[in-house]
Parts: sequence; structure tokens; C-alpha cells
Amino acid sequence: MPTSRQGAIRLFRFSGIDVFLHWSWFVVAVYEINGGFGVYSSISWRIAEYLCVFAIVTLHEFGHALACRQVGGRANQIVLWPLGGVAYVDPPPRPGATLWSIAAGPLVNVALFPVLFALGKLSGALGLYAATPDLLQLLSAVYKINFYLLAFNILPIYPLDGGQILRSLLWFVLGRARSLLVATILGFVGVAAFIGLAFWTQSLWTGAIAVFMLMNCWSGLQHARALLRLDKLPRRAGFACPACKAAPPVGDVWKCAHCAQSFDIFQHPGVCPVCGAQFPAVRCMECGAANPLGEWAAPASDVSSTFTSEVRR
Repeated sequence: MPTSRQGAIRLFRFSGIDVFLHWSWFVVAVYEINGGFGVYSSISWRIAEYLCVFAIVTLHEFGHALACRQVGGRANQIVLWPLGGVAYVDPPPRPGATLWSIAAGPLVNVALFPVLFALGKLSGALGLYAATPDLLQLLSAVYKINFYLLAFNILPIYPLDGGQILRSLLWFVLGRARSLLVATILGFVGVAAFIGLAFWTQSLWTGAIAVFMLMNCWSGLQHARALLRLDKLPRRAGFACPACKAAPPVGDVWKCAHCAQSFDIFQHPGVCPVCGAQFPAVRCMECGAANPLGEWAAPASDVSSTFTSEVRR
């Protein structure tokens, strides 16, 4: 999986979102263009088919990014690579916000079906198929590709969209940490199935997908464990997040952006005890909102009642 902009070139910027293309895309494109769904009269149509695949992927990732922004999250980068695309989204840590940010991607694929169908009908009515038979093959291939991408993405296997949608739904019932734990455990089962399928079909691509899923499931499992440890920490009396009213945890859970040292930002008011870097705003561990340290003071009664609701959540 590509890590941010590493090894990627910038293609364009739309609505404040930069789209990058990883260098490995070109290597795989040379190989993949020799295959494809349709049978064409020239290689130019195969190139068009391959480009259409990544046009669909790009629209899918923009669905994630724009939905994330709609719920108040951060999303400003998309990276395309041989296995598809990655939208770097950071929605507010709420189940509803996360659910919409993830579900919007597959919904783009659903919305493309009537568009592609109408385009096919229009091309036939204008007589374009008779003049250019390869166009029918291309549109048919693109329609199938969109279907296969949608079907694959909604599999309830973490970290695929379907697995993350499942996690978001479980979040309403089990809470943030346990929902992620359950989703990643189910994801490992899915990884085992993909590994078996890769050996059975002797498919290098299926094996690569299995490795990608395995790495993300492991990362998700570690994150779930960290969230469970965070939930068990005592809460600091006399303080509450101005946005969600949750009391902050007691402990070295904030990390300095300069020296990477973990520290308690309330014990050392806004100042890293190692390098002396100052942090005028404190990011809430529950809702993700950042507010000035001075705005976190709250009556003890409000904090205790809020903390009780957070624990139940």
C-alpha cells in the first residue's frame, strides 16, 4: 500500500483534493493492457479500457473524500496504484460520520450504472456501434468492471469498504474499540480465504490483495488494542472537551509532533516536557476536535455525567 506521496507523481487537484499516481501503476499497466475484458481491433482500445478502470476508481475515492468533508472530516489526498486507489480520509470519530465516509465510495459505483446504461443506449441510437464496433466492447467491459469493483468492495472483510461499513454499524452497538476489534478478527478470516483462493487459482493478484488485507488487518488490530487501553484509563476531573463534553484521559496519550515523545498535555499544560514545543490546542481523543486548552475547563458535575455516557458508549 502506498504511504502518502512516497513514490507518486501529482496528476491534478480538484476541490482541494490532490490526486497522485504511484510509479508502479505504469509498470503494471504495461502488463495489464495485454489482457482486459473486451476483444478489440487495436491496442488503443485496451489502453482506453485500462484508463476507464482508474477513472472509476478515482470517482470512487472522491466519493469517500467528499463525504468525509461533508461530515466535518479531513480529506485532501488520493493516491492511485495498481491495486486501485486510496483516499486518505480522517472523518470525525463518530459511527455515523465514519459510516457515511465509507459508504459513499460504493454508492458512486451504484450511481454509475444508470449513467453507463444511458450512455450505451445513446451510442446505439446515434449509430456509433455500427461505425465503431469496438465502442460496444468498451462500454460493455466498463459496465462489467464497475460491477466487479462494487461487488469486491462491499465484501464484509476488513479493510475493504464492506468490512469498514460493518465496523461502523457495530460501532453503534459495541463502541469504537470493540467494533474495530471484531471487524479485524473477521478480516483475518477473510484474509485466510483469499490466501487459499490465491493458491487454488495460482493468481498473483489475489495473493497481492491478500497481503494488502493482512497488513491492514494487523494495523487495525493494533489500533483496536490501543483504543481498548485508552478506554480503561481514568479521566481527568475538572476538564471536558468543548465539542463533545467528554473528559480527557489521564496519561501520556498525546504525542509531540516535534520529538514524537508521548506526554500528558494537561499535566504539562500545552508544553512538551522533552523538547519544549508548545501546543495551544488540544485534540480530543473521543471526537477528534481540537480546541484551546483554556476552553477545556468544565464543572465537575458535567464531566462526571459525560464520562458515564462515554463509558456506556
